[in-house]
Amino acid sequence: MAFSPENDADIFSSLPAAPAVFLLRGEDEATEPYVSKTANLRRRLVRLLGDSGDRTKKLNLRNRARWIEFTTTGSDFESGFLLYRVLRSAFPKTYSRRLRLRFAPFVKMHLDNPYPRASITTRIGKLSAQSAYYGPFPSRVAAEKFANDSLDFFKMRRCVDDLHPDPAFPGCIYSEMKMCLAPCFKGCSDEEYRAEVVRVQTFFDSAGASLERELSAQREQASANLEFENAAAIHARIEKLKPLLAQLPDVVHRLDRLNGIMVQPSNEPEAVTLFRVDAGLIVGPAEFSVAQQIVSGGKTPSMEARIQDAIADLPPSTAKSAMDVMDHVAILKRWYYRSSRVGEIFFADDNGVLPFRRIVRGVSRVYRGEKPDAAAENSGQGTTPEPGAAS
Repeated sequence: MAFSPENDADIFSSLPAAPAVFLLRGEDEATEPYVSKTANLRRRLVRLLGDSGDRTKKLNLRNRARWIEFTTTGSDFESGFLLYRVLRSAFPKTYSRRLRLRFAPFVKMHLDNPYPRASITTRIGKLSAQSAYYGPFPSRVAAEKFANDSLDFFKMRRCVDDLHPDPAFPGCIYSEMKMCLAPCFKGCSDEEYRAEVVRVQTFFDSAGASLERELSAQREQASANLEFENAAAIHARIEKLKPLLAQLPDVVHRLDRLNGIMVQPSNEPEAVTLFRVDAGLIVGPAEFSVAQQIVSGGKTPSMEARIQDAIADLPPSTAKSAMDVMDHVAILKRWYYRSSRVGEIFFADDNGVLPFRRIVRGVSRVYRGEKPDAAAENSGQGTTPEPGAAS
């Protein structure tokens, strides 16, 4: 809408007193716009555009702004995601600094290396590369702890050098402790090292379930062979593995499998807002009416079917670059690891199947303003907050 100081009272009264993302423009389209989000649009614009006198030191754009653009939102997450999109369009070179985005830490498997290894990174390489990324973790420290504790169960190398195997090489402390197959001095064949890398990747892919199954089978076999000391040693390894897997947040997936549905409150009555997460990319919003709807023939489709239709109507996700993915995962991480967050998220399983029955219950809870149930909290949706996250 157009803004003029002479008609400010009528303009302010027509603005909703609701959360929104807004943009103020001057008469000269070449000048920078003012972009922000607010919990109360009317109150914020009265403060920015109202007549505050000549002695105030507060920012006042009354004599500069001539156009107001805004979109009302239903949740802080929706406001933040919309603000990101607007800032990226208006300030493509500085949007990240303006949003104070902190890229999410990942465990990276360097699969394009002749002798693959794992490392911690906040940068995603080319989307066409072979490397696999696992995250997002709340912090680099958390990612490093999970990676180090996980690799204690395997014999994959931890050095960062590009290897040129030489039998004369003395090796390192890990090879001396029998914690590495030592491909650096041909302590194993390339096939043996590759097999160990596959075990590590399968461990990360399955969130540790593959190793738990492997150790359980070994323990049962040792017990059947009356090798009770061996069975006890394997059982000790299983007990050591359990707390490692228990600390893994539910949001941590292989990046290309980070798929799910987020449910947020809506600014529309009798509705919630849905977002789809595709390989870390956020798509949405889509307004979903909670009220029953009668279609042709007098039939009332189930809420599960209507949710599937609403998700299907969202446009496909498209990542133009790795930076797109890094931005979206950073926004997801910021919301997920908050000490008190609004809304719920439900992740697809390893086969890409979404838990629609749980999503239906989540829609009902978000609509009523209830907290996630105990089952959702125990499944990893209640996790340690990100250090320094805003509440």
